[in-house]
Amino acid sequence: MGAHLVFADESGFLLIPYVAKTWSPQGCTPIHYHRQRRRDKVSVISGISVSPRRQRLGLYYPLYFDNIGQEEVCMFLRGLLRHLRGPAIVILDNSSTHKGEPLQHLLRQHSRLHIEHFPSYAPELNPDEGVWSLAKRALANSCPNDLEELVEDVIGSINDIRTSRQKLRGCIVQSDLPSFLR
Repeated sequence: MGAHLVFADESGFLLIPYVAKTWSPQGCTPIHYHRQRRRDKVSVISGISVSPRRQRLGLYYPLYFDNIGQEEVCMFLRGLLRHLRGPAIVILDNSSTHKGEPLQHLLRQHSRLHIEHFPSYAPELNPDEGVWSLAKRALANSCPNDLEELVEDVIGSINDIRTSRQKLRGCIVQSDLPSFLR
């Protein structure tokens, strides 16, 4: 039996509006009004899973209201193992949050979990970067009023990706992974 491949990464979404280029009538510059506020944010770690036979794709993610550290990465991996049967190879970048004793302890507890790392400075290899690109594009030019509304918007944008086989496959295809993995 083969192993699930999981390409994982983290991102953050700020309450301050993310402004992107847009179209408007000539002479009518679009303006987003928002209150000056703390730098509240939502942190997310997600993983695109590819089944052993490469026929099923999945997207698993939890949200956090603080920065993601080693403990949050471990919680993500435990949750991932609850959703996947059999061995799982999780591929992460070289962040310090993806290394250390808490992860080593988790690996000793779960023999079916294996962690590999992308080469340094190679985000173009990680299909999960496509999830963040799509999610942030969906939220571009929005102005959530509070953290609760931001959470709803983030969940909605990620669930839209999660339920679209075409978008998940697109994240893998747009990466610079070898063609046999696409």
